[in-house]
Amino acid sequence: MKEGVTTVAYLVAGVLFIRSLGGLSKQETASKGSSSGALGMTIAIAITAAAWAARGMDGWVTAVLLVAALVVGGAIGATLARRVEMTNMPELVAILHSFVGIAAVLVGFASYLAPGAAAAAEPGAERTVHLVEVGVGIAVGALTFTGSIVAWAKLRGSLSGKPLLLSARHFLNGSAAAAIVVLCVPLVLAQGTAGLPFLVVIAILAGLLGIHLVMAIGGADMPVVVSLLNSYSGWAAASAGFVLANDLLIVTGALVGSSGAILSIIMCRAMNRSIVNVIFGGFGTADSKVASVAPVGDVQELPLAGVATLLGEAKRVIVVPGYGMAVARAQASVFALTKALRKRGAEVHFAIHPVAGRLPGHMNVLLAEAGLPYELVQEMDEINRDFVKTDIVLVIGANDIVNPGALDDPSSAIYGMPVLEVWKATSVVVLKRGMASGYAGVENPLFYLSNTRMLFGDAKKSIDELVAAVKGL
Repeated sequence: MKEGVTTVAYLVAGVLFIRSLGGLSKQETASKGSSSGALGMTIAIAITAAAWAARGMDGWVTAVLLVAALVVGGAIGATLARRVEMTNMPELVAILHSFVGIAAVLVGFASYLAPGAAAAAEPGAERTVHLVEVGVGIAVGALTFTGSIVAWAKLRGSLSGKPLLLSARHFLNGSAAAAIVVLCVPLVLAQGTAGLPFLVVIAILAGLLGIHLVMAIGGADMPVVVSLLNSYSGWAAASAGFVLANDLLIVTGALVGSSGAILSIIMCRAMNRSIVNVIFGGFGTADSKVASVAPVGDVQELPLAGVATLLGEAKRVIVVPGYGMAVARAQASVFALTKALRKRGAEVHFAIHPVAGRLPGHMNVLLAEAGLPYELVQEMDEINRDFVKTDIVLVIGANDIVNPGALDDPSSAIYGMPVLEVWKATSVVVLKRGMASGYAGVENPLFYLSNTRMLFGDAKKSIDELVAAVKGL
């Protein structure tokens, strides 16, 4: 196959990937964005297989193996993806990032050990550049792999969401990063493939660094962690592209890496945090030893009939969905309640916090899945000013994102994080299974305020009963 054809096909695939990112930036165009990305990847795989087949018999064997791996892997991935509930989607995304990381590590080692690789060539600039690419690719891939595994374990509940704050954590992280850089020197100077032990040590150090970096991050920030790991996986793919001299892989990895980094920065700004603090300091982890302020007041429970009466009399309602709504699979029931309230003339809006759920855009996807009109969904910045003129706020399975302690309790682990100021509404009704703290493990003073009422129980069952009660008013 002519190189020009491959280049043009890769260019078309790259443009489709860019269109995909543009489409995914809005709910209304997300479906088209996904289709563009899928088409681009199909073109990329097809042209790669055709290019190998054009090289002769050995190339045909490689092309057949590529297609076979695609079919087997695609079947496994499709089966697992269909079985995964939306509540477990963050875990799936995290584990998929780990696959990209380990792939980059394997590509790096294979490229170094392959016969005729630049590692075995005569000393020169080309060999040095190649070896540095291999070292960087393995380091980034190993960090992404282990960091994603830790994130997956935290999201799954196999590891505690509390941060691991070692007293010398910054020194340990810096030492590991410096050692990785230093080890690239003997790697370049080693003859042939004698530098393999250095590569192994680089992979181990980067893997330990990935574990420590994610372990030091607290529970309230998992959406940011997932976004960061998405960025890491993109840079790992780009590194593999440099090692393989594949332009499309470089472009694709750079797109994923940069878009993930931009999303992480946007989320950090929305939460009044520094991206440097997130990566190295452990976001959501206050080192303050001041005791947290104990909530004042009593928890007041309101029966379902009372909540239905409040909703029936309300002219303006704001719904704040959280991870609890996802766990209860209550999004369709919430939409049914929305329709019932709007039919009675109430104005209903949804307030989405940047880190609601455990994945960027988690709540948006759930509500879109239920068929909720996009115009009813508002982000934190644009709706916070409206709580003061709202009759009732329904908080469904959310905790940390509506915690007033983030604004007025310097000892809180989430202090400084912008939150949805629901307590400014006339009435607040919080739907929860019990009084357990949120994923960040922080007590919420909202539950003790005089205008807050609690409705305990399964969110889906409670909402279904509220729909029937509101319709019967």
